[in-house]
Amino acid sequence: MEESLRLIKPTTALKRQYLAFYEEWIQTGEDMIPWFIKKDPTDFEKMVAFLHDSEKGEGLPPGWVADSPLWLVNQTNEIIGAVSIRHELTPLLTNSGGHIGYGIKPSARGKGYATKLLQLALQRAQELGISKALVVCDHDNIGSEKVIRKNGGIQGKDFVEDDGNIIKRFWITI
Repeated sequence: MEESLRLIKPTTALKRQYLAFYEEWIQTGEDMIPWFIKKDPTDFEKMVAFLHDSEKGEGLPPGWVADSPLWLVNQTNEIIGAVSIRHELTPLLTNSGGHIGYGIKPSARGKGYATKLLQLALQRAQELGISKALVVCDHDNIGSEKVIRKNGGIQGKDFVEDDGNIIKRFWITI
């Protein structure tokens, strides 16, 4: 991939680009991953402020941890994907969330963006002091499993959720 991609903190300067990204997810009806892209962007400035606070661990619901929400953008500032890097693990995150949750908008999948996104996210995780990152995916998400393995993921013990869904857990030494 020759395209220049980078991770940036959410910013009000890219409101138009973010709303296009968000609307594409809404139109598909797919589950929106990572968690923060489910947030209603109607009050865009408030949403961006909340995301900045979550990085500081402020204003979070009980049991949540500080995380770094980031957007993957190309050279024209089109938002291709998003990632949440959790600064620490709770028992729930150890089982089924991991350190890093990421998603690529539907129209951009299958082009290598997720592999690059995870690579960049692992660099950021290392800057946060994480030396061994847990990255998970559903057992039937073959694309995500390939991305994780391409980035050095070594499969650990699976976790079975209450509804029977199997979560594959991978550790990546950074």
